[in-house]
Amino acid sequence: MRDVFRGVRRFNDLAEDLGIARNLLSERLGRLVDHGVLVKVPYQERPVRYEYRLTPKGADLSKALIALIRWGDRWQADDSAPTVLVHERCGVELELELRCPTCEVEVTPAHVRSR
Repeated sequence: MRDVFRGVRRFNDLAEDLGIARNLLSERLGRLVDHGVLVKVPYQERPVRYEYRLTPKGADLSKALIALIRWGDRWQADDSAPTVLVHERCGVELELELRCPTCEVEVTPAHVRSR
């Protein structure tokens, strides 16, 4: 999913970037298509080849994916550099925060309640 969010859409590119077995990648992509997270779109006719694009359902996973990236960078990254996410248009680093739409303050986990 991370690669598709970054614009890597073709099977061969995904396989190369991820470094996993092609059969495993095919199975995982198939499941994401079956669940409506990705859609296969033809980009070549002879032979027919497809690329994988996010559906609206898949695009909705972006905040969760960003949260997992941030968590992994903080707690699992060893000594590797953190992933810096920036706004494509202006280059400013993005923040991921939970903000109250009424008070406009950042809400920490200690201040979240469910009903």
